[in-house]
Amino acid sequence: LVNKVVSHLHQAIRGKDSCFSSMERESAGSYYERVKISEPNEFDIMLVMPVPRIQLEESDDTGAYYYVSFKRNPKEKGWSKFLEEDGKLSAFKMLQALREIIKQEVKNIKDVEVTVARKKAGSPAITLQIKNPPSEISVDIILTLEAHQSWPLSTRGGLKIEQWLGTKARRNYRFKSLYLVAKQNKREKVLRGNTWRLSFSHIEKAMIKEHGNSRTCCESNGPKCCRKSCLKLLKYLLEQLKMKYPKELEKFCSYHVKTAFFHSCVTWPNDSDWHLGNLDHCFQQCLEFFVDCLQKSQLTHFFIPQYNLLSPEDKARHHFLSRKIGHELNNGFPVFHE
Repeated sequence: LVNKVVSHLHQAIRGKDSCFSSMERESAGSYYERVKISEPNEFDIMLVMPVPRIQLEESDDTGAYYYVSFKRNPKEKGWSKFLEEDGKLSAFKMLQALREIIKQEVKNIKDVEVTVARKKAGSPAITLQIKNPPSEISVDIILTLEAHQSWPLSTRGGLKIEQWLGTKARRNYRFKSLYLVAKQNKREKVLRGNTWRLSFSHIEKAMIKEHGNSRTCCESNGPKCCRKSCLKLLKYLLEQLKMKYPKELEKFCSYHVKTAFFHSCVTWPNDSDWHLGNLDHCFQQCLEFFVDCLQKSQLTHFFIPQYNLLSPEDKARHHFLSRKIGHELNNGFPVFHE
């Protein structure tokens, strides 16, 4: 159902605007990383647009948010309508154009009821609701720029996977394209909506797939590990707690536990640390690592070492979550049985 809707939209978008004509679709998120728990009712689809050489200018001190401008005027004249007066590429204008095309086009999709959800402030996604009785499926469409150039300086000390996946893997990952998603930076002095955030979802997907320290980990005849199961449980625990305490935990998302999981893979790099039979022990280790991050209000972005994903002004929320997780740990995870 999702493929049918997205294929229809993808074709239409490519035909409607010359700038969007080379756009490719790429799946991201937990369903495609095969770490989705419960119903497959949420999907992330990236619409990836190759861009000519771009120049990046940091918009704050996180090293994650940038203003984008072109190094030379692009051959494709259509880009000019998305530029600000100062030549910066406006995420806001591009998202708006994309949103308009999608809103018009969902009316032409036959036999499926599709609506475009209201805009969520600060969200980089255009969300589709697909009626699929008795429930509903939501699809986040994420506008992504792809630049074939080296990653910015802020990423230099990140992706510390040498001991875990090897130096060669790190080098290969860093040769992959640079992705930027249209995401508003809340710390921008004047909120104009023309910032872009670095995205590493393509690398994260590859790391989850090639997760073993030895090349044969989890292959059909190789030894099995519990890394993916740990990540599923971490995400599931946070999901359940967020349902129970929506207000207190609204600032947390699955990216927090995914980041803690990647750091855990580096802390315990060997496949022998993740034997399939040791799932309960490994899960507790990952959780304790995450709780430690919450107590210190310090969770380093896996690719951008200067960027702390837990901002110190939310200390009370961090402590709230760490107490709730502590309670779950000490009582055999009652939230899993509710």
